[in-house]
Amino acid sequence: MVRSARWYFVGLAALVVATLVVWRLEPPEWFRPVWTYILEVGLPATLRVSAIAVVGSAVIGVLLGTLLTIKFKPLQGLIRLYIEVFRGLPILVTVFIVYFGLPEISGALKFAPLTAAAIALVLWGSAQVAEATRGAVQSIPREQHEAAAALGFGWSGRHAFVILPQALRRLLPPFVSLLVNIIQNSTLAQTIGGVEILQAAKSQNERLSFPEPIGIGEIHAFEIFAGVMILFFVISFPLTRLAAVLEKRLARAGYG
Repeated sequence: MVRSARWYFVGLAALVVATLVVWRLEPPEWFRPVWTYILEVGLPATLRVSAIAVVGSAVIGVLLGTLLTIKFKPLQGLIRLYIEVFRGLPILVTVFIVYFGLPEISGALKFAPLTAAAIALVLWGSAQVAEATRGAVQSIPREQHEAAAALGFGWSGRHAFVILPQALRRLLPPFVSLLVNIIQNSTLAQTIGGVEILQAAKSQNERLSFPEPIGIGEIHAFEIFAGVMILFFVISFPLTRLAAVLEKRLARAGYG
């Protein structure tokens, strides 16, 4: 594990150095404008959508997953319906429902493309987190509940101060993996006109194909999208390794 992490950081450092060398030397004339646009417009949009989706998924998912452990059939049925619908739908369908469908219900539900994508990812992500939270909460030994009750904690206090802190520790590895999935699925925003990393790269590739003065009359799709691939790898790979490390540590600590 340590060896693979070491080689990853060596490779990442080499990639950064190579990028800086290309940037400081004389890259092709098209290179700098293209990547300036991708990094200044596309990357912040991707990170913004991902951040909103992660926070929303965590808050809603943990709440719903905890409530799902309450033995009240109507509440369980409603939450279970929410989970099954948004886990079962393709994310792209959810994106289209939010962006195209909700405005037909009310004009107040008309969202910008990136906002619609973030909402769709929250719906999908919170369903994933809710199911994982339910399992994590139910995995806490019953003795923990009884001990907290003996100390005078009610249901809310018992879960807030005793059960959830332990459950959230078990949630960390799947939650980090969910973060990776959210970052990658943020590219779905481009299907409704959102300018994130992939759409920024696509628009720049199309611009270059036009003759002057708009473009240069050349196609550099391989170079541009290979760069996008590397960019997503640099963002995602450390998170996947972090999830693996957390999972191993929890297993060694007896939380697996």
